[in-house]
Amino acid sequence: MTEYAKTDINQVRRLPKRADYDRETVQAIVDASAICHVGFVVEGRPFVVPTIHARIGEVVYFHGAPASRMLKTIRDGASLCITVTHLDGLVLARSAFHHSMNYRSAMLFGIGRLVDDETEKWDALHAITEAVMPGRWEDARQPNPKEMAATLVVAMPIEYASAKVRTGPPGDDEEDYALPVWAGVLPLALTPQAPIDDPLLSPGIPVPAYILNF
Repeated sequence: MTEYAKTDINQVRRLPKRADYDRETVQAIVDASAICHVGFVVEGRPFVVPTIHARIGEVVYFHGAPASRMLKTIRDGASLCITVTHLDGLVLARSAFHHSMNYRSAMLFGIGRLVDDETEKWDALHAITEAVMPGRWEDARQPNPKEMAATLVVAMPIEYASAKVRTGPPGDDEEDYALPVWAGVLPLALTPQAPIDDPLLSPGIPVPAYILNF
């Protein structure tokens, strides 16, 4: 299937014309960010935690310390909701009422499970590292057995998902177009700055090309 099935769980109800259930669209939004927000419930109280993630196929992975409340909660079959949002622009209308934002967002649902297979765990940590900085896994020292034992990895197979996207100019009321007020879009983008060497970096080590070209 090229689209995620539309259900009561993932159907976009507010402004459904902005909804997209295409798998490639949803996955591209997820992959374009190294940070997601994971929603879960502990003893009847909701929590939402920002964390690094990576996707392999139809599975999203998270990692952290075994003491992490989030990971301890979601590792054994907890229901999860993951969101990813990219803010692409401020939409400035002639009226305050019609101000908006251009964005790409995705919402994913699934059940958490502990990753105890060593190969899957290694592949997940590889993917998470590459999600942060492509090319870094092969350049950096990879995890040793002690570090692997000290790291918990949890997977969430995607059961339901949808995207919601807004693009374009403001939508003002017809009678407001004559107002002497500037209207339009202020584009926004996350852009890297110049790398800063670690003060303890050994002399003569250049910044890798994959970082300069990021």
